[in-house]
Amino acid sequence: MDAVCISVKVLPGSQRNEVAGKINDVWRIKIAAPPEKGKANKELIEFLSQRLSLRKDCIQIVKGHTSHNKLVSIQGLSLELIEKMLAPN
Repeated sequence: MDAVCISVKVLPGSQRNEVAGKINDVWRIKIAAPPEKGKANKELIEFLSQRLSLRKDCIQIVKGHTSHNKLVSIQGLSLELIEKMLAPN
């Protein structure tokens, strides 16, 4: 299965890690880690791997390593399944 890319706006320094919703095909994800030395990026990958039940090496930040807006590649799931699993509870 080919990798699927999703657009993510990371909101670092939040109280907890959670999906804050989706606006215009961009997922808003709150991350508790601060935006320094890649901590928020690392925590984003960890959060997505838990939420999507995937290994961390199946998830990569393709674009936007130093930006709030990121393009994330996810290997092993369809876009429909990713959308369903990321939907806020």
